[in-house]
Amino acid sequence: MSESTNETVSFGYEQVAPEEKTRRVGEVFTSVARKYDVMNDAMSLGMHRGWKDRFVKRVKPQPGEAILDMAGGTGDIAFRMADRGANVTVADINQDMLDVGAERALDRRETEETGSLVFTCQNAEEVSFASNAFDAYTIVFGIRNVTYKDKALAEAYRVLRPGGRFFCMEFSTSEWSGFKQVYDVYSDALLPRMGQVIAGDADSYRYLVESIRKFPKMDEFESMIRAAGFVNTKYETILGGAVAIHSGWKV
Repeated sequence: MSESTNETVSFGYEQVAPEEKTRRVGEVFTSVARKYDVMNDAMSLGMHRGWKDRFVKRVKPQPGEAILDMAGGTGDIAFRMADRGANVTVADINQDMLDVGAERALDRRETEETGSLVFTCQNAEEVSFASNAFDAYTIVFGIRNVTYKDKALAEAYRVLRPGGRFFCMEFSTSEWSGFKQVYDVYSDALLPRMGQVIAGDADSYRYLVESIRKFPKMDEFESMIRAAGFVNTKYETILGGAVAIHSGWKV
């Protein structure tokens, strides 16, 4: 059954109308866009950089490949893939995040081996690209904010060529018992305060914590990826599952 049959969807711990969630998520990322990368460093103690390097190694971008980086906003993943020669389309529903990424792209040092970068405003649930257009589809720390995740996964499948690969990195729930308790206290008590101090916005980071808690468990999300048509699905855990890399292939 499609998620779109529900009359309400979760916005953190609240149940709201679908259009209300889309609007409020947009406000969250407009609010934090300029401090997004600084907050990522602060929240993860810099570990997100290693996670992203690891993610891109799993994707294995090749020179000349066409890759769609959905919810790519500020360009962190796209820059890494372009440095390997891939031609990356950076898509995000939030123009403010894309503006930050495009500004960062202007400061990049390019070489003859660097792939191209294009920034475009897109809704993951209904992208404007043709079917069978991309060799790979990536989405990092973004799909939990999508209103209808099943629609986004269906679109990912549609725009990939046969043999194309899907990779998603998302926060999840750590299975390390001792770490989980510490992480929960850190998330509830400290992250909103850090958001207030660094980005001047505690509420947005409170929502981000809640959105992680509401996201499907790793095996449940893998089932959603399979339901979209992908095969050979699997996930790789980081920090016991606090972060997970999901993958699948279109045949």
